[in-house]
Amino acid sequence: MQERTALEDQLNALSRIDQELDDQLTLIELGEAENDQKVVAEAEAALHKLKAEVARRELEALLAGEADSNNAYLEVHAGAGGTESQDWANMLMRMYVRWAEQHGYKVDYIEETEGEEAGIKSATIEIKGRNAYGWLKTENGVHRLVRISPFDANARRHTSFASVTVYPVVDDRITVDIKEADVRVDTMRAGGAGGQHVNKTESAIRLTHIPTNIVVVCQNDRSQHRNRAQAWAMLRARLYERELKKREEKAAAEQAAKTDIGWGHQIRSYVLQPYQMVKDLRTGVSTSNTAAVLDGDIDQFTQAALAQRAFGGEAKAVEDVE
Repeated sequence: MQERTALEDQLNALSRIDQELDDQLTLIELGEAENDQKVVAEAEAALHKLKAEVARRELEALLAGEADSNNAYLEVHAGAGGTESQDWANMLMRMYVRWAEQHGYKVDYIEETEGEEAGIKSATIEIKGRNAYGWLKTENGVHRLVRISPFDANARRHTSFASVTVYPVVDDRITVDIKEADVRVDTMRAGGAGGQHVNKTESAIRLTHIPTNIVVVCQNDRSQHRNRAQAWAMLRARLYERELKKREEKAAAEQAAKTDIGWGHQIRSYVLQPYQMVKDLRTGVSTSNTAAVLDGDIDQFTQAALAQRAFGGEAKAVEDVE
């Protein structure tokens, strides 16, 4: 039923776009015939919006990978730098939550480890919705922030790093076998902001897959059993994503980008001082509207990265993709 609903949505959108194209072209003909430049300008503006939507849906049609349509787990980890990096990690997590909400996705918090003074050391969320993984998979890597530190009494400029890891939620169609002897299970007290999801018993679960050194943590429920089940699901998802990456030609480069949260490994730079600019170092796409980006407006970057992956060469913003 989910597949059918998705296909119907695509077909209905195609019919609507086709009809709107005819309507706007007719308006342009009428406006030119009556020398009404206002009507022509409005119709041309509508066509530009339609072009951007078509380009986005063209990219969406390319999300045909094994797990592109799945929900996604997204992890953020602060780099070296203490409070600065932890605050930056928190800003990044907020950016992705805002992006998800703007696209109608549901967000569940899985794990969060607070920083000593501010921000977070790490956090994991699950983003639920069709193509969540497909749209976010190019966000894997290190993100760099340059700003005047609010934590520095001398108001000096600081550079901070945080890493983002995205992997697909494994559904019932996919089987991942894991030997229990290969997994170390640790229980611990839940941390985080408190509230209904955190208590003082050892309900949090950490699983370590010894052969790959992959670690997952779940603490979003009071029940240790439910946290354990969620943690195993996350571990299967991480191992599945690892196998997917082995099949990709760029797997080695992408993995290397996450091994060191620091200079030379970033995929995107966010500069707030002395000027304002967000630039993706893979595609060259940039914007000076840093506030909008940090408020979740990252489509121009995700779409350009997907276009580059699909079409090769240097990618532009989706509006420029013919």
